[in-house]
Amino acid sequence: MTVTVRPFEDVVRVHGPTVLRVCRAVLGPAAADDAWSETFLSAMRAYPALPAGSNIEAWLVTIAKRKAIDQHRAAARNPTPVEVLPEREVEAASRSWEDEDALWSALKSLPVKQREAIAYHHIAGLPYKEVALILGNNESAARRAAADGMKALRADRDLRTAYQTGAT
Repeated sequence: MTVTVRPFEDVVRVHGPTVLRVCRAVLGPAAADDAWSETFLSAMRAYPALPAGSNIEAWLVTIAKRKAIDQHRAAARNPTPVEVLPEREVEAASRSWEDEDALWSALKSLPVKQREAIAYHHIAGLPYKEVALILGNNESAARRAAADGMKALRADRDLRTAYQTGAT
């Protein structure tokens, strides 16, 4: 039996948008494009050795997670100086769910495990079993991390809505 290998261009076309959404959710919009590119460069090198029948999307998300870790480590080594520190009250009042920056701001306030669990399950659409493999824990822990993260995001949204409508 002959197994046909899907051209890598098709893999990028089919799974590229999902991987980019995951990179944006985990890293934010500024670093996502670099992580996406590095993910597919690594994947292109390893693709010929990928066993037939592998879950390509989960494989790509795993690579994206490792690239995100690399980005976090690089960012920690190279802090970005700012001229003026933002005031937290102004920042909280100006955030809304209407733009991508506000969503990223809410996501980055979550612990890394919760943020990654939300990205891999709710954005990439991976089942919790595969999310657990990527996060290095079990299915229940992955499910709990995603639920806790969603609960925190909803609380943040409700607080923001109450503030904007003057209900506080």
